[in-house]
Amino acid sequence: MPDDALNLGLLLFIPYRAMEDRVFDELAAAGFGDISRAQGRLFQRIGPNGSRLTELARQSGVTKQTAGFLVDQLEAAGYVTRVPDPSDGRARLVVIAPRGAAAVARSVGVVADVEREWTAHLGAERTEVLRTLLTDLRAATDPYA
Repeated sequence: MPDDALNLGLLLFIPYRAMEDRVFDELAAAGFGDISRAQGRLFQRIGPNGSRLTELARQSGVTKQTAGFLVDQLEAAGYVTRVPDPSDGRARLVVIAPRGAAAVARSVGVVADVEREWTAHLGAERTEVLRTLLTDLRAATDPYA
């Protein structure tokens, strides 16, 4: 590898950050400017039926205290709510509230726009190869996949 070549991690991070910037810019323009990147990274780990705080902390790579702080902020802003866990009455689940669902819907549209732009740049065939390779890499690197 030439001395000035970027490592694979950085090559993966740069497009991710570009997409993340677009999502946050569009969310802010749509009235969801009160969600931080840290909150968003935790928020996107919430499962379709809710998630326990400990699981969100583990998947987000933060302490339970940090996750609790972020969830408190998200809850105060109306993005999530806490409900009893039906499988364990002592536990609570963090679930996406209506405001959070509206933000998710807006984000999905932005991500689709970015992916269309990337596909126009790379071509459909190369984009599919990239998706396949990254999916394979995820299987080797994401313990939550």
